[in-house]
Amino acid sequence: MDKIESPCVGNCCLSRESVCIGCLRSLEEIKEWGQATKKRRSEILQRIKADSQ
Repeated sequence: MDKIESPCVGNCCLSRESVCIGCLRSLEEIKEWGQATKKRRSEILQRIKADSQ
């Protein structure tokens, strides 16, 4: 089974909107990552990609 690695870049600092300035995940997405399914992890990565464009 292919594992989807965390987008964490080790620059962990939350903005006022509770979004990490390093990986662009919300606090809720960070908290759920460890238990998230492959599908959910893919959804999070897609949202990050869309928001960063």
